[in-house]
Amino acid sequence: MKFFHREQRSLFGEILDWMLTPLLLLWPISLALTWIVAQGLANKPFDRALEYNAHALAQLVTVQGGRAHFNLPQPASEILRADDSDIVYYQVLSPSGRLLSGERDLPRPPADELPFSGEVRLRDVELRGIDLRVAYIWVRLPLDGAPAALVQVAETRAKRSVLATEIIKGVMLPQFVILPLAVLLVWLALVRGIKPLHQLEERIRARKPDDLSPLDATAVPMEVAPLVDSVNDLLRRLQESMATQKRFLADAAHQLKTPLAGLRMQADLAQREGTSTAELKQSLQQIERSSVRATHTVNQLLALARAEGGGNAAVPRERVDLAGLVIEVVEGSVPHAMEKHIDLGYDGAQPRAPGVSVMGNSTLLKELVRNLVDNAINYTPSSVEQPGVVTARVLADPFARVVLVQVEDSGPGVPESERELIFQPFYRALGTGADGSGLGLPIVREIARQHGAELIVEDARPGAAMPGARFILRFAVTDLPAL
Repeated sequence: MKFFHREQRSLFGEILDWMLTPLLLLWPISLALTWIVAQGLANKPFDRALEYNAHALAQLVTVQGGRAHFNLPQPASEILRADDSDIVYYQVLSPSGRLLSGERDLPRPPADELPFSGEVRLRDVELRGIDLRVAYIWVRLPLDGAPAALVQVAETRAKRSVLATEIIKGVMLPQFVILPLAVLLVWLALVRGIKPLHQLEERIRARKPDDLSPLDATAVPMEVAPLVDSVNDLLRRLQESMATQKRFLADAAHQLKTPLAGLRMQADLAQREGTSTAELKQSLQQIERSSVRATHTVNQLLALARAEGGGNAAVPRERVDLAGLVIEVVEGSVPHAMEKHIDLGYDGAQPRAPGVSVMGNSTLLKELVRNLVDNAINYTPSSVEQPGVVTARVLADPFARVVLVQVEDSGPGVPESERELIFQPFYRALGTGADGSGLGLPIVREIARQHGAELIVEDARPGAAMPGARFILRFAVTDLPAL
């Protein structure tokens, strides 16, 4: 039941409705109970008077000459005198049912009720359309085999109704004052109780658009603290997202500046007067290389932005066969390897083998492996006479319940002092002469982090002149039964 209809739900209105609805529903029930209790309270003093009268009349029933007699003296008749409000009736019946005195038409007790002695009982009856309250008692007489005599005293109910009405008035009238006061107090209590929410709203509205600092959860009630914590978590994620976007824009502007400047310079050279065909061809080749580099940089930047901005919850996941995925990446990198005279190969578990599946995003995982393989191809010295070697492996470890993805090369390796630096965006090892954007390994680390994988870099052949580099990723497997 709703007393306040609103198109948009209001927390204040909802609480007020649920507090006032029971109050207003219980009020008439309280009045009905008050009426019942008032009737009982009004009956008690008058019932005791009737019981006393019945006892008094019972003592006047005697036996004379073997017969029951009833003699009502003048002092005793005073108790039966009618007052201004009610009429009192009485009836005395002999053991044989003969009327000894009083009102003949006064109804008798129920026929199935057995006579009893010494106890006054009460009941409600009707005489000539008038409601009466009756007190009656059975009187045992010293007559052999005779049943008990019956004494009844009845009274109309006017005084009882008046007293019950007065009691109800005394109870109900204050409630007409208390109920509106209670509604007002509930309203004021809700206004005060919901005030911290309004203060929180004002603090949020007063913030500057770029202020994403967390809200103070200690300044709100305990019930609102989880909501504030959720808002703070949202603000933190928004701050991270905005920082990622700003970093992406800055990185894109920085990395695209060089190839775009080269494109412009080569275009200017090609447009000079007197440019020969060979020089024009050379400029076009430089323009092609710069455009390829710019395209690669843009793709890497987009991959890094996608990896950083995806988040664990937003990345759709499925069961991925790492062996099949790595083989597919290796096959796709063969032309690049042949161009660099690199011996590229795969070693390890076969597709659909037990223990090589993980829960992850196949697109991101493929990007991870492709960047590792491209990085190994780019940084491995190679020639026709002495080709470099790059090997990708997938190794399952059912006892540790992990699967390892390794990419190993025969290049100069990564010095221990640079093994953390190579995962920073745009960092490139000096003296290698390799062409790249410096974004491949940061992409690898971010995708590995999102998949809960451990990333390790070590020498492939420690102590050798060309130790090589081995990148190892440890994934938790999902296709092995519990041991």
